[in-house]
Amino acid sequence: MPDAISSTVSTASTAMPAQTADTPRPTTIVEAPRLAAHLGIDVFLATETFQRTGSFKFRAAYNVALNVPNPHIIAASSGNFGQAMAYACKLFGKRCTIVMPANSAKVKVDAVLSHGGRVDLVDTTKVKRATRVAQLAAENPDAYVASAYDDPFVIAGNSSLGDELGRLPIPPDVVVAPVGGGGLTAGIIQAVRRSKLAMSVIGAEPLIANDAARSLRAGHIVSNDAEPQTIADGTRTLSVGHHNWELLKDGIETIVEVPEDAIREALRRLFFLANLKAEPTGALPVGALLTSPETFRDRRVCCVVTGGNVDAAVYSSILTG
Repeated sequence: MPDAISSTVSTASTAMPAQTADTPRPTTIVEAPRLAAHLGIDVFLATETFQRTGSFKFRAAYNVALNVPNPHIIAASSGNFGQAMAYACKLFGKRCTIVMPANSAKVKVDAVLSHGGRVDLVDTTKVKRATRVAQLAAENPDAYVASAYDDPFVIAGNSSLGDELGRLPIPPDVVVAPVGGGGLTAGIIQAVRRSKLAMSVIGAEPLIANDAARSLRAGHIVSNDAEPQTIADGTRTLSVGHHNWELLKDGIETIVEVPEDAIREALRRLFFLANLKAEPTGALPVGALLTSPETFRDRRVCCVVTGGNVDAAVYSSILTG
């Protein structure tokens, strides 16, 4: 496996223990020529659907659990970070509490529980996840509060994916990744800067959850009034994180705002043209190519498919929609 997760954020090192049955897996590269021909774009996929716990979030969760001394970790999550953190805590013998929206995908709630994590469900129309996390932190002073994106350990963990892409025999000209809180795109930018890679980073964000795109245009963080109910549930954040913004504001080339119908169509094209199952958030980068193809012409493009954890009923309805 390429050098990956930082053992200490302060050194900006990418050294980690040799790959074992418990460490993050290298990403899976899928060339997908049928998809590329269909889109008319030189595109390939870096899919994290085969990562431990089914998404890239394990890279970040592993790095948090590895580095913090606290016996208990509290976090808010739509699901992927939660199950990744629950699994990482199990590996390191720590307790884990995950605050999740009451309408979270059942498959993600069940996954957190299956790894020994505790789930605290909240109605986000009445109580913000951050508010509930703060309440739990006050009740558990020994706990470390981990943001799913706005955390240096998280960004450093995610940067391992950028390191891997930069070490490909033919690195991409541009990497397209989903933007919710900004943890993944910030991590890839961190890797690009650290290694002086000749790769651009473009974000893919739901149009109805476009706070990052609006922030980029405004030159400062702009927040949503409430959690946007996009089908891409991994991007239901109020705003990008402050640590992330410092990297995104002048490190990301642009953010493509993807309509909901384009997210669904991208998921279908991944399934039918690349034989790849993806959750809606993971389909966002291909949705960006559908939405703004001119942005990607004459460039070798890597779309990061961030995960494949999706309820069967939701997935079936999109495929047959």
